[in-house]
Amino acid sequence: MTKTTRRTLLGAGAALTAAPALAQARWPVRPVQMLCPWAAGGGTDAVVRIIATLLEKEVGQPFNVVNRTGGSGVVGHAALAQAAPDGYTVGIITAEICMLHWAGLTEVTYRNFTPLGLMNNDPPGIQVNNTSPYRDVRQLADAIKASRPGQMKASGTGQGGIWHLALAGWLQAMGLPAGHVRWVPSNGAAPAMQDLAAGGLDFTTNSVVEGRAMIDAGRARSLAVMATERLGVFPTIPTLKEAMGIDYATGAWRGIAGPLNFPAEARTAMNAGLDRVFKSREYNEFMNARGFGLSYADADGFGRYMAAADVSLGDAMKSAGLARS
Repeated sequence: MTKTTRRTLLGAGAALTAAPALAQARWPVRPVQMLCPWAAGGGTDAVVRIIATLLEKEVGQPFNVVNRTGGSGVVGHAALAQAAPDGYTVGIITAEICMLHWAGLTEVTYRNFTPLGLMNNDPPGIQVNNTSPYRDVRQLADAIKASRPGQMKASGTGQGGIWHLALAGWLQAMGLPAGHVRWVPSNGAAPAMQDLAAGGLDFTTNSVVEGRAMIDAGRARSLAVMATERLGVFPTIPTLKEAMGIDYATGAWRGIAGPLNFPAEARTAMNAGLDRVFKSREYNEFMNARGFGLSYADADGFGRYMAAADVSLGDAMKSAGLARS
């Protein structure tokens, strides 16, 4: 064999060896499916669709949103966890993934996913009727402490929902049992805010965004937000830490993830793409126009965020007698 032939064969072998790596580095080479565990037309659906639209511009392939609903979020989250880890199925996961397993509804937890990026968090506010005697959250807290168990009533969502757990966590942070305030289940924040405005509740613990219509109409006031910092669209509302010295924060968050063993090349590209989407003018305008909270963490940060949320929400569910696992 001549030296020229040997060099030719070695070069061909090197090219063949490099081919799979080059193919992987070009991810994605076809459209990506993006699962949503909640119904079309809702807040999570709106967020995932703007992310999908902007990701397509970033990586050059369509991100096709598919709504997989049912089981209080179990169906869609489980579908994503069980998807083939080939880089072509991703999805939006929500705070419920850190609640469903505690309720005994599924064995799927945040550990069954490859985190790619936290994109949104809507922390709960503490709203009162505009004629309420409580002018700040400390006055409301003092009234709660002085009340008999079950005397005061609050709402914001159904029994065991994220806003119910927000109340349980706040009460726990004040050294009170989760049931000290009676929770009145509702079919969401809108009817709860209507009940508040009508005088049927002492306060609500849903997001400020959901209470915005009543607040803007002068029928309700938000006393504080359960967040680490003030909300950009509601800068005058203090955090619990500012108003009471209580370092408690929670929220209805949304992030993008893939199944376990997600390809490293796809994870790197998604992480970079989501960072650019979050910083884009289009995303910020979309989220601000709808009052959605802007909160970002990269893949590693999102993983740590979910681990902390799982512990916090689990503790709240246990204190409220809602945990089954």
